[in-house]
Amino acid sequence: MTTTITAAVARQTKAPLTIETLQLDEIRPNEARIRLVAVGICHTDAVARDGIYPVPLPAVLGHEGAGVVEQVGSSVTTVKPGDHVIMSAAYCTHCNQCRTGHVAYCENLFAEDFGGRRTSDGTTLLKTLQGEQVSSHFFGQSSFATYANVVESALVPVPPEIPLEAVAFFGCGMQTGAGAILNELRPSAGSSVAVSGTGAVGLAAIMAARVAGATTIVAIDVHDS
Repeated sequence: MTTTITAAVARQTKAPLTIETLQLDEIRPNEARIRLVAVGICHTDAVARDGIYPVPLPAVLGHEGAGVVEQVGSSVTTVKPGDHVIMSAAYCTHCNQCRTGHVAYCENLFAEDFGGRRTSDGTTLLKTLQGEQVSSHFFGQSSFATYANVVESALVPVPPEIPLEAVAFFGCGMQTGAGAILNELRPSAGSSVAVSGTGAVGLAAIMAARVAGATTIVAIDVHDS
């Protein structure tokens, strides 16, 4: 069933987002409907809006969403209505990289996260009240909205006692910074690590370096006095 939602829409490159009323279509078997509680803002949202990543405009961006599951598709098994979830990048689940556990290197990642359409049938789940199509499924979610139909592969359940506004950025900022340290750099105990930039990604990297046992951790950033 179609639902009316409120969303921030990117209509032009390098222009402010506009708050609009949109129609959200019914979920597909591999999707869950999420009521958004919180969403982070990442620089990738800005570069997508500005055309550096060629996401078809108009589009609803947002890829650090957190919320509550309200409905699940017939093939969804990892979440159920009432679950609290954070959202991360989507991946195809069937390419060689996905099947061997390297989902960050999904061979279809660009289509899944930046194509603005469902990869299964080429449809967008969003349109204006006048029937204009609006790109959806940014990072599998398009979470700059009150509700989103999110592919199951992008959903991560979290304990309900954790404030969702505190963990929304985990879906990108935390996993990007911490993942770079723990999965790629893999510093040995007692090593030194320097992190350039102390935003969400940088701070996540600093925390991960501490967890990894680095004993000298240097944070580098611009200081405005």
